[in-house]
Amino acid sequence: MHEIQLRDAKATLSAVVDHACAGEPAIITQHDKPTAVILSYAEWERLSRVPSFGRLLMSAPLDEADLPERVESGLREVEF
Repeated sequence: MHEIQLRDAKATLSAVVDHACAGEPAIITQHDKPTAVILSYAEWERLSRVPSFGRLLMSAPLDEADLPERVESGLREVEF
């Protein structure tokens, strides 16, 4: 992945997009700070389908017996 300044990306946007479609994403910088990434639509689709950890947990087939017992004080006892 290469870095390109925003003003250069504007001037060569077509080439930046062509490179991204060929599998070479670009980091767009503004005032020497990374601000955006140009990548192909196929790569964006692949990355957007990766589930979050929370969604994975919520989709796990759990039974009530799999969960720890709730202690009335709100704190669980921990064994050492």
